[in-house]
Amino acid sequence: MSNRKGFTLIELLIVVVIIGILAAIAIPKFANTKEKAYVASMKSDLRNLVTAQEAYFSDNNSTYASTTGSGGLNTNYKASSGVTVTLGTPTSTGWGATAAHGSTTKTCAISVGGTSTQEGEPICN
Repeated sequence: MSNRKGFTLIELLIVVVIIGILAAIAIPKFANTKEKAYVASMKSDLRNLVTAQEAYFSDNNSTYASTTGSGGLNTNYKASSGVTVTLGTPTSTGWGATAAHGSTTKTCAISVGGTSTQEGEPICN
């Protein structure tokens, strides 16, 4: 009698198939989680922009900044890495902005003092 130890080929194939099934389930969920993180980053940057704009408004004779760079909000605001924030043309009563991330096709927008029904709340699509 021989005393063999080890796994049969069938047992090894079953383990490989199970690992493949688990990977097929996990990879799409991971990709979705990354996209949610990018959207959360854009929303956070837009909420921080509201605070910076209101500080600018109170410091600069009731006018809103038209740029996040030099001459605008450069000392009060900095977007997260990978996020591009674009300010629209401000009016005497409000402003709007959009945010995009290079790793997702989704964009977020925010407006304050406009006709939006969700003023000051980032809306993403």
